[in-house]
Amino acid sequence: MSANILVTGGAGFIGSNFVLGERSRKNRIVNLDLLTYAGNLLNLSDLSGDPDHIFVQGDIGDRALVRKLLSDYQPEAVVNFAAESHVDRSIDSPESFIQTNIVGAFHLLEEALSFWKGLAADRRARFRFLHVSTDEVYGSLGPEDPAFTEKTPYAPNSPYSASKAASDHLVRAYYHTFGLPTMITNCSNNYGPRQFPEKLTPLTVLNAIEGHPLPVYGDGQNIRDWLFVDDHCEALRVVLAKGEAGKTYNIGGSCEKTNIEIVNTLCSLLDEMAPRSVCAPYSSLITFVKDRPGHDRRYAVDCSRIERELGWRPGETFESGMRKTIRWYLDNTHWVQSVKSGAYRDWIARQYGAAEENSAALAPQSIVGKLQSAT
Repeated sequence: MSANILVTGGAGFIGSNFVLGERSRKNRIVNLDLLTYAGNLLNLSDLSGDPDHIFVQGDIGDRALVRKLLSDYQPEAVVNFAAESHVDRSIDSPESFIQTNIVGAFHLLEEALSFWKGLAADRRARFRFLHVSTDEVYGSLGPEDPAFTEKTPYAPNSPYSASKAASDHLVRAYYHTFGLPTMITNCSNNYGPRQFPEKLTPLTVLNAIEGHPLPVYGDGQNIRDWLFVDDHCEALRVVLAKGEAGKTYNIGGSCEKTNIEIVNTLCSLLDEMAPRSVCAPYSSLITFVKDRPGHDRRYAVDCSRIERELGWRPGETFESGMRKTIRWYLDNTHWVQSVKSGAYRDWIARQYGAAEENSAALAPQSIVGKLQSAT
């Protein structure tokens, strides 16, 4: 049976992949996205003309708008992806993270609570508010520390993770105080199609093909657990269908890798998949840059609860997921073109401390032609 779902932040990386998957399952999606730097309607081009994908540009903090969408479309669930979501940007400008991730989440919860209270008893029992969060709320792990569990105390170390931790606490409080049937998921590092190219995987792929430096923070030994985005979206579907209200579920790929391992793997796969590039071997482009403030050394999540209680586990291996990711970027040059904004180039230059003569080299300015010749 199909469902109505209000998705916030559904034009972003993870959100758009989730929306596309839900439409393939015939669920009607009301998609609310402010279309900031990471929101891209081209992510949803496959749904052009689809009457059961209702896109609305707007802010989760606009309570009148949220109230109207809930009233008009009567969703069975709200899935909240809407967030400012990059650590480096939160260091550069924390205020927007506080406004969206905390204040915006509060307004969304208030409207969801009011809507839920007005539902008939059977619909109240089925309704869910799913808040999509991050493993970064747990802080940093030492080399021998056990992975984060759902009982790990929060210890955020950046404005981004602190703002997400605050929103998690609000979501939990609305369950325990008001009875709103909320659930929280804390995911590890996602990679895959449609990811804005400030993140490690797309930045590496796009810069490599263009022959630009491949920036790696510090010594490259920061460790993350890597999760293919389609596996994450499947886990969210499972949580919506079978998860218990009031619970938190960690979602990860069971795939701990250092940053330098990720970059070297991408270079090796690109040597195979785009061998005509004059830049091969791509690993020669690796450039170590100064580490950022508050950079957590290691994240890893224990996914045993969601596997034990709900039967989910990742379907992709690290190599199969990375191959699919690279193939998507090589095949979607129009998407790459769409994110080549001046604001993005300026941010990359500031973030990686490029000298004036090298700042252009850190951003994919003429990448479309190179991608076409490499495929």
